[in-house]
Amino acid sequence: MTDNEKKLIQARHRLEEAQARDRVKQRKARTRRLIQEGAVLEKALPQTLSMDLNELETYLHELAN
Repeated sequence: MTDNEKKLIQARHRLEEAQARDRVKQRKARTRRLIQEGAVLEKALPQTLSMDLNELETYLHELAN
């Protein structure tokens, strides 16, 4: 294996690692956003606290229409 091949493999691995870090950042940002939105929903509509997921979805669809 030549030096150029080794450098190419290393560069590819660095790129893959950077992409993996970006995916983790995006996933964490989405999780944080969903948690914050859920907290706002619970604060604005406290009656939703006792609903299961299907009831909540139906309730929100009814509010939207």
